[in-house]
Amino acid sequence: MSDSGLVVRGGGCHCGAVRFEVRVVSRPLLQACTCSICRMTGYVHLIVPASRFHLSRGADALTEYRFNTGVARHLFCRHCGVKAFYVPRSHPHGYSINARCLDEDVLADCEWLPPFDDADRAAATAAVAHLADG
Repeated sequence: MSDSGLVVRGGGCHCGAVRFEVRVVSRPLLQACTCSICRMTGYVHLIVPASRFHLSRGADALTEYRFNTGVARHLFCRHCGVKAFYVPRSHPHGYSINARCLDEDVLADCEWLPPFDDADRAAATAAVAHLADG
């Protein structure tokens, strides 16, 4: 997708140590996930290519957690504990933004994809593979 028609949205963690900007369509595609960590934290995915994500502040405030295959890079603010974005296993060449961490509430005015079914990871990944492509 070209950058025409995209809007810049800011976001970050709870304490403000981590801030980012992301270029997305005005009504973004969001997705819930059934994996253990997303289900437990209520994470709402907004997948973007790496080229449309910019960490503007707080690289030194991030701490990383990996589990299972070790591919996903779960990045948390070491001060407040919020995971505002991470590098997902399903899209290691992009980012998943936690839509709940955007400055503006987009949950009411968005498009929802079917939940990412962790029990059928291959099919779920294939269905949304295009989202992290630049």
